Amino acid sequence: MSLARKTLPRLALAAVIAAAAFAEAEAVPLPRPAPKARDMQVATSEPAPAPAPAAPSASSTPRQRVAEPAPNPILPALKKLFGNDSAAPRVQAFDANQRALAAKVSAYLSSVQNLSGNFVQVGPDGSRTTGTFYMLKPGKIRFEYDDPSPIALVADGTSVIVRDRRLATQDVYPLSQTPLRYLLASHIDLLKDTNVTGISADDLYISITIEEKQAVTGTSRLTLMVGAKDDKLKQWTVTDPQGYDTTVAVYNLDASKKPDPSLFKIDYTTYQGGSN
Repeated sequence: MSLARKTLPRLALAAVIAAAAFAEAEAVPLPRPAPKARDMQVATSEPAPAPAPAAPSASSTPRQRVAEPAPNPILPALKKLFGNDSAAPRVQAFDANQRALAAKVSAYLSSVQNLSGNFVQVGPDGSRTTGTFYMLKPGKIRFEYDDPSPIALVADGTSVIVRDRRLATQDVYPLSQTPLRYLLASHIDLLKDTNVTGISADDLYISITIEEKQAVTGTSRLTLMVGAKDDKLKQWTVTDPQGYDTTVAVYNLDASKKPDPSLFKIDYTTYQGGSN
């Protein structure tokens, strides 16, 4: 069994640790590697996406949304940013500018109550998958992976499930034991409600890293990257307790329509197996 097949459910769970963003009908520019000081690289497992299609002319009636090209995620070298001793206690003292950045991102995340869009996910082994997601606060999100992946992930406000349609199984996790409890909340103050361990900014991104410690599973990290110019979520990276990184970039975001609530219903009877 390939590494991608073995880790797919774990990657699906990692993929939902997300925030949401408003989007206009405009093309997202291809992300470039951040300055060397940020120690990041662009994923090379896939060719760069094609240029965005031209926007409709002002005379077009009615005005149509322009589909954005799939972004090429930037992969942060988190181990170099935080060192190798993940178990060492860290005390962060953020300056006024960093606190202002955290407050700005917190206000932005709190302003988004529903969203739908597309995503590109790059796994620890370099595999690249795509799909569609829907979010409805508080507590609800759905990730549907494109074929040939059989995976779907749903949070219904209480639980999170990773469903494998091919095997007709699903793993069940309490929402309260995942970082989703923060990011699917109707309101969030990152500095008060989470354990922020890093805040930085450059010409491209505002980056905020959250550390999550669980007695049983260990320490994981979530790094959110918001556009420095448009203040919209671009991507996030999850580092699991084993040190594996999963990066998800989002695009074609639409906050104008409320997703159908039935998308977030979990069937606990049809699918067998899984864990609690």
